[in-house]
Amino acid sequence: MSQYVQVTTAGRITTIRFDRPDKKNAITLEMYAALRAALEAAAADPQVRAVVIAGGPDCFTAGNDLGDFVRASASGAGDLTAPFGFLQALATFEKPLIAAVRGVAIGIGTTLLLHCDLVFAAPSAKLRTPFVDLGLVPEAGSSLLLPALIGERRAAQMLLLNEAIDGATALAWGLVNHVSEDPETAAQACAAKLAASAPSSVRATKGLMRRPGRAAVLEAMRVEGEAFAERLRHPEAMEAIQAAMTKRAPDFSKC
Repeated sequence: MSQYVQVTTAGRITTIRFDRPDKKNAITLEMYAALRAALEAAAADPQVRAVVIAGGPDCFTAGNDLGDFVRASASGAGDLTAPFGFLQALATFEKPLIAAVRGVAIGIGTTLLLHCDLVFAAPSAKLRTPFVDLGLVPEAGSSLLLPALIGERRAAQMLLLNEAIDGATALAWGLVNHVSEDPETAAQACAAKLAASAPSSVRATKGLMRRPGRAAVLEAMRVEGEAFAERLRHPEAMEAIQAAMTKRAPDFSKC
C-alpha cells in the first residue's frame, strides 16, 4: 500500500482517499497500485457494500505525477501496468462507486468519475482533461464515455481545448449528480443508504445499467491504452511534459 492512499472501512462503506496534499494529490505509480488493491479488497469483502472515493478539502487530485510520466517514458510502457490495472479494476467494479470532489480534478481525476455511479461535487470543483496539452490522448475509456455522457461538442471542449468546468457546469452537463459545499457528507450519506439496501439487488441493478456498454468501454480502454503508451514515448509528449514541469510554453517546432 501507499502512504498517500488512505483506506478506511466503517459501516459497510470503504472510503479511498487521495492523501498527498503537498503535491495536490498527484498520483504516482505506487499510488495506482494501492488504489487497485483497495478496490480489489473492497470487491472481495462481503461486508463492504459501497465505496466512496475522495480527496482533501481543497483538492481531489491533480492527476498523474509528471515525474512518474518522465520515468515511464524513459523505461517503456511496462511501467504503465499499475495505472492501467487500476482503470481495469475501476471499470469492472460491481458494487456502488461514489465520488466526492472538491477543488481540482485533473486528467484521471475527471475520467475516473465516468466510472462512478454517483458523483457529488463542491462549487469549487474544477474538472480538466489536459491530455492534448501534454502530447497525450484520453484514457479510462473517456474518448467513448465522455461524448456519450455530455455530447460530442462539450466533450471536444474538454478533451481538445482543455477547458475547465466548475461544479455548477458539471451539474448542468450531467457529469455530477449534486453540488454542495460539503460533497463528502452527501457522498457518505448516499453510500450509507446504498449499504442499507439489498446488496445483491444493488449489484444486479448496477450490472444491468452497465451491461450494454461494458464490452465497448473495455475495448476503448484497451485501444486508448496502446495509443497512450505510444504517445508517452513520443517527442511531443516529452517536450510538453518537460514544459509543464518547468512552467514554460512547449515548443513543438522540432518534434
